[in-house]
Amino acid sequence: MSHRRIPKRKAVLAGAGAVGMAAAAILLPNANASPPGPEPERVTARTLNAASAAQVARQLGAALGDSYGGAYYDAAERKLVVNVADGDGTEKAEVERAGAVARPVRNSTGELTSATRTLSRKAGIPGTAWALDPRTNQVVVTADRTVTGDRWDRLESAVASLGPGMARLRKSQGEFKPFADGGDAIFGGGSRCSLGFNVTTQDGRNGFLTAGHCTAASRQWADGNGTALGSVRESVFPGEGDFGLVTYDDPNAEAPSVVDVGGGRKLDIRQAAEAAVGQQVFRMGSTTGLRDGQVTGLNATVNYPEGTVTGLVQTNVCAEPGDSGGSLFTREGDAIGLTSGGSGNCDVGGETFFQPVTTALAAVGARIGG
Repeated sequence: MSHRRIPKRKAVLAGAGAVGMAAAAILLPNANASPPGPEPERVTARTLNAASAAQVARQLGAALGDSYGGAYYDAAERKLVVNVADGDGTEKAEVERAGAVARPVRNSTGELTSATRTLSRKAGIPGTAWALDPRTNQVVVTADRTVTGDRWDRLESAVASLGPGMARLRKSQGEFKPFADGGDAIFGGGSRCSLGFNVTTQDGRNGFLTAGHCTAASRQWADGNGTALGSVRESVFPGEGDFGLVTYDDPNAEAPSVVDVGGGRKLDIRQAAEAAVGQQVFRMGSTTGLRDGQVTGLNATVNYPEGTVTGLVQTNVCAEPGDSGGSLFTREGDAIGLTSGGSGNCDVGGETFFQPVTTALAAVGARIGG
């Protein structure tokens, strides 16, 4: 996020490598501009964009009730696929009226969510994570490289106890951990993190969101020159999220609603939005710069060594230490998430989890933009 007193590392995109440059090539035609609103377009199963798909999915989730089995966005076809479990035919018609495609499945979202609660009771093991994957209509359970021996056996038994077709278990080569330290954007208490999104609080103060495991490490934050930026006002980690609010010490500090995507270019952030599985997203962090990928799961639970965090977004976007708290967004300028942690790095890839921005804003009583 751009701020007049935060110098951006000049070589951030050069250090990011070819993948970061490829992300920039996709994103940057939309940066440095505030284009006029799009022409009105009739919403059909083939014309939904990711933002409207997420909105339609929320509406259908409420309307279908116990028959709702989740939804995902097919970016290639520009369509929303909605899972329907145990329907009587009326649900399919309702989905199609909303401009989406109905897909019959075995498991409802309620049943999958119940399965995650069972996993929390039986397998809350550090180094594990799970998320709802509507594309496979299962809970995807991931174990990092530290889960071995008796702990692996316990996890495997817990997954099997859910019954056939409910969950699948996979192994990650990396280690789940918050991506703190190693960056050079904001500093506090010996930790190095990235600024997420500038916000305005209910009482009119300017501030910014970042990761809660960052704000838990220090109450005061500074820029790369050591100049004080602000103080932590709220912080959540671990538990029901990974987010923190820092308000600027200077009441006149500029807090533009943009993300610095490198090369002197900025992308206007217009609003906060929910993530949709299958949606293309971009991440900006002070260590690895601009990267892109897809949302792969929702309502993710991650068992970090420091504790369990719930309600996260799972992606295949890479990240590394120092990227914590950095912004996850769409090319249209929707704020999606704040970098929490994950496994792997930007050489080998891996899973990365993000705090939903909408949840963080609601919790701290703030809004995107001035």
